[in-house]
Amino acid sequence: MWFRLRTRLVWSACAFVLVLAGCAPLSTRHIERANHIVAMSADHRVDCDQPDHCAQPSPFIAQAERAIAASTPDRPRNTVTLLDIGQNSLAARINLIRGARQSIDIQTYIWSKDDAGMLVLDELVKAARRGVQVRILADQLGSLNDPRLLSRLARASGNLQIKLYNPTFDSARNNFVEYTASVLCCFNKFNQRMHNKLFLVDDEVGIVGGRNYANEYYDWDPQLDFLDRDVIVAGVAGRQMEKSFDLFWDNDRSVPLTHLKDVNADILKHPFDAEPWIEPRFADPQRVTGMRVDAEDPVFLQTRLLDHSLDVGLVDYFYDMPSKDEAVHGPDSRELTRDLMKMLSDAREQIVLQTPYLVLTKRAGRIFEALQEKKPPVQVIVSTNSLASTDALPVYALSYKHHKKFLVDYGFRIHELMPHPADAADMLGDYYRLSGFGSEQSSPHRGGRAPIEPGSPGPRISLHAKSLVVDGRITMVGSHNFDPRSAHYNTEDGVIIDDAAFAAQVRDSILRDAAPRNAWLVAPRHPIPIIGDVSQAIGDVSRSLPLFDLWPWAYATDYQLKPDCQPIPATDPDFLKCWEPVGDFPQVNLSLTAIITRFITAFGAGIQGIL
Repeated sequence: MWFRLRTRLVWSACAFVLVLAGCAPLSTRHIERANHIVAMSADHRVDCDQPDHCAQPSPFIAQAERAIAASTPDRPRNTVTLLDIGQNSLAARINLIRGARQSIDIQTYIWSKDDAGMLVLDELVKAARRGVQVRILADQLGSLNDPRLLSRLARASGNLQIKLYNPTFDSARNNFVEYTASVLCCFNKFNQRMHNKLFLVDDEVGIVGGRNYANEYYDWDPQLDFLDRDVIVAGVAGRQMEKSFDLFWDNDRSVPLTHLKDVNADILKHPFDAEPWIEPRFADPQRVTGMRVDAEDPVFLQTRLLDHSLDVGLVDYFYDMPSKDEAVHGPDSRELTRDLMKMLSDAREQIVLQTPYLVLTKRAGRIFEALQEKKPPVQVIVSTNSLASTDALPVYALSYKHHKKFLVDYGFRIHELMPHPADAADMLGDYYRLSGFGSEQSSPHRGGRAPIEPGSPGPRISLHAKSLVVDGRITMVGSHNFDPRSAHYNTEDGVIIDDAAFAAQVRDSILRDAAPRNAWLVAPRHPIPIIGDVSQAIGDVSRSLPLFDLWPWAYATDYQLKPDCQPIPATDPDFLKCWEPVGDFPQVNLSLTAIITRFITAFGAGIQGIL
């Protein structure tokens, strides 16, 4: 007993010392020395002496100039371009970086050191070296956690500045023990993350949506790729985006590289012998070269992007305040959540919602209940992940717990994405290459795209898009997941556009993802007489418990449309003639994954708000 007590005391003392060491600020002397080294050793060359810094022509910047010229104070104009395919989104970013004349500001939650992340970094360094002012603000939890890389970037160009948001213990990289200590000592601060995604060029062209900077967001990962969405906004809305970025950039939680302990230490260790920035070594250089060519190809840009651009009026850019502390900022600190709730409340006919994580706040639940009391009730179509497609098993488990509430109380029609949807080749820009077939032209589906079969060799597809279309006219595209974390903890941003043509583009995209060939339908389980009624009664009691849900038989299950049938609703008496039950977790290995899902469903309700 004494030995166990002594062990606990030793571990507690070590943890306490670690917390104290982690909380100790970097000395002013160390920061000043690092700042001096960076100022002296940074690459200050400017490769271009032209007023536009040798910017390449960009059709998106041309769109912005036309929209701004046509705008008046009471009639703002913008041009919007939907980015549903990851490769198109990456090409647009590269094109805009090369077209930047004055400034580039990027805000993101994740930045990886893979090909996509390093390609964008390399393009940004080149832009900085021709005289463009480049600022990167990334959340520390999932971004650039390599002190040596950040030390090099700090000196790559005098025009490149990087900050990390809310770094744990003021470091770029943390080990597991440090993360644990941060949770124990400073959970509220650690738990608040910057989830915004903003890409802004010359304060005139912005990209807003769900994509971070990693292979899986741009159709480049051979194992799992995200079905995501963002939108190019060219015009006067860029001024709102500039204001938001500056608020975050100037916030105390945004920490310069020289103020980060591990980056500072590397700068001091290598004051004048740091490796110069050179083009990264890419895992797939041929693919990177192809992307760089596409980004300048007028035919690629025209057919993939510009042909689908729309001229619209007002584009409202909404964003939460930095640190999202209601006690400091008041209700306006959660501006995007407030406006989303108003969009939902004002719905009259139909809501089409797409979210990767179907876990709702109590406030949203009350709104959906009220919408079902309208005469007639508002139709609510939801596109979300299945267990087989999700990248967040615990969140899916909590969503699974509430399926009956979603279907009965909120009137949802829930469609769960298959991991290998039939339209995968249309969803991902490089699907055939990732599947091992080479290019689309050399694939076995040449001459017409055949449906992708379950268990195909291609990557698993996971939904990551966050979008909302109300009454076929008002659309939100952004970073907000419509879940408690987005509502209460993370800062979020997004655009709200009142335009029927743009709403139709987004709605059609979501409905394609929700189509029976791409998604399973969640509907009530076919009841067994008497036994089924008793089971549901017990299940209702179990689900109402605040922390535990021990009843293993759920109210709903997944269904797949039978061949040659029409997708009739679950309320139709002939429903089971056209829909075949495929189980609660189709295409999932019903071993460890299913066990964990059931366990979290049973015991995890208390952590719903922070997942």
